[in-house]
Amino acid sequence: MSLRHLFACLIMGVIIFHSNHVYAQDNTENFTRMTSQLIQPPYLKVGDTVAIVAPSGILKSREGEIQQAIALLNKWGLNAKLGDNVFNKANHFAGTDQERCEDFQNALDDSSISAIWCARGGYGTVRILDKLDYSKFRKEPKWIIGYSDITALHNQLHNEGVESIHALMCVSLTKDLSEILDSVETFKSAIFGNLTHYTLEGTEYNREGEATGQLIGGNLTMLHTMLGSDTSIDTSNKILFIEEIGEYKYHIDRMLQSLKRAGYFDNCKGIIVGDMSKLRKNTTLWGTSIEKLILDALSEYSFPIAFNMPAGHEKDNRALILGRTINLKVDKSGTRITFN
Repeated sequence: MSLRHLFACLIMGVIIFHSNHVYAQDNTENFTRMTSQLIQPPYLKVGDTVAIVAPSGILKSREGEIQQAIALLNKWGLNAKLGDNVFNKANHFAGTDQERCEDFQNALDDSSISAIWCARGGYGTVRILDKLDYSKFRKEPKWIIGYSDITALHNQLHNEGVESIHALMCVSLTKDLSEILDSVETFKSAIFGNLTHYTLEGTEYNREGEATGQLIGGNLTMLHTMLGSDTSIDTSNKILFIEEIGEYKYHIDRMLQSLKRAGYFDNCKGIIVGDMSKLRKNTTLWGTSIEKLILDALSEYSFPIAFNMPAGHEKDNRALILGRTINLKVDKSGTRITFN
């Protein structure tokens, strides 16, 4: 922990010394919840029901993908329940904040729902984040699934002490599912409890090493915007996954530098880098690869860094169980990720 981070902790709350590490929490209950093993919702079984909701962007002309998502769930022996407001429109969003929150809250509270599948990302989840009540969800946790803007929810769920699934969303489905077979199959494996490990292609950029810790993270922009809020994750002794789309390289560096200055990586155990998609070109070129940018930004840390995780905003978007303890083994020839 940096001196700046330590000083902030002294101002904000109690400092707890334990096993030669320093933790800042405003109460013991939160300390226990954020550092112990997370609750694993029950895996799905045939006959279970999945709610489809839209907490973010508008679903304009996306009815076909939603129907395809329902058909896919039915094929697996699952039932689908569509949120009442999924196809509503309120400027940029799939309905007003109240409507989107209402759909998500109903899915959280409904004991007949075993999982909540987000229809799409975009932007908007953060606008309903503080309106949600997790009291019933804590008693009957269920899987919440999505990526991109849904990273805000994944962060919140981690701090609530519950695992969640970073995976494709309804609008990720293509007409020919063979184009995204690995995405679909790993999504299915994750919700039914059969996801065990990944073996990633090697690269000279990999920083070698081995680590064990809870898997956290998601979209880099969302992680960055959570800084300073109750939804930001304490990364101590955890392994961070990041992915991004449509950013300039200098902005990715800016976000990494901001996170670093906030002490985000000080006690991190490892980094898994997913897809950095559709990077924009500035008039002044950055001058190095995105891999080298990340390595340079994190050069003062010794934890392993693994590239080539097929997860993010590409068609090949493999499922990850966030909050699950994983073993990460990285060398130049390849990476092994094992879900414990």
